[in-house]
Amino acid sequence: MLEGMYSAAAGMYAQQARLDSLSNDIANVNTAGYKPVRQGFRDLLYDTGAAHAVDADVQLGTGSEITDLGRVTRQGAFQSTGNPLDVAVSGPGFFQVRQADGTRVLTRAGSLQVDNQGRMSTITGELLEPAITLPANADPSKVSINPQGLVAYEGRELGQIRLVNVTAPSELRPAGENTFEVTPESGAPRAAGNETTLQQGVLEGSAVELGEVMTTMIESQRAYELASKAISTQDKIAEIALGVKR
Repeated sequence: MLEGMYSAAAGMYAQQARLDSLSNDIANVNTAGYKPVRQGFRDLLYDTGAAHAVDADVQLGTGSEITDLGRVTRQGAFQSTGNPLDVAVSGPGFFQVRQADGTRVLTRAGSLQVDNQGRMSTITGELLEPAITLPANADPSKVSINPQGLVAYEGRELGQIRLVNVTAPSELRPAGENTFEVTPESGAPRAAGNETTLQQGVLEGSAVELGEVMTTMIESQRAYELASKAISTQDKIAEIALGVKR
């Protein structure tokens, strides 16, 4: 009798996790370079009917569980900003940055700035890797970045923003602040192909398709309600069964 409740409860939990993820995608609809999460469902354990006094050939499920399928890899729309420190990655790939603890991570969020030591970094403080430092009191408006990532100031080359890619981008692990860590499943970073370039004065918008997310959210809400009603039905059946027994 309780198996139905357990299955429905598992479904409710899975749909709630999906709704939480969709809410996070909506919250990042205006985050530059953001890639929404792809999710799916998988069956939990099955048991034979013999353990429940039914036909031994019948397989009884115990519900579903949400599973992470990685991030969407489609490119977001480009938005011209006119800011010389804004760059957008065109094509598959990322550029490398270094977190405060020294960990190298990848990102497509190209809104850059210059810290108090003249080093180029993301707006959340991760330094470019390899590091690029502007001259003291440099005017950011005089910084030029070519499609291959070469950074120059008043014609003098300062370094290059390294463009990289991995074998399986969807297997990268989120590392916070719109950055990603390399995993064994994603493969090690390698130089991006010639089709990957940078555009200066442009930002890549979020890859979230709001209409698609809202449709999926409504679908999850309906599935959650259905699982909730299944629990209510099981509860009523149990109440009737107990009444008959008494």
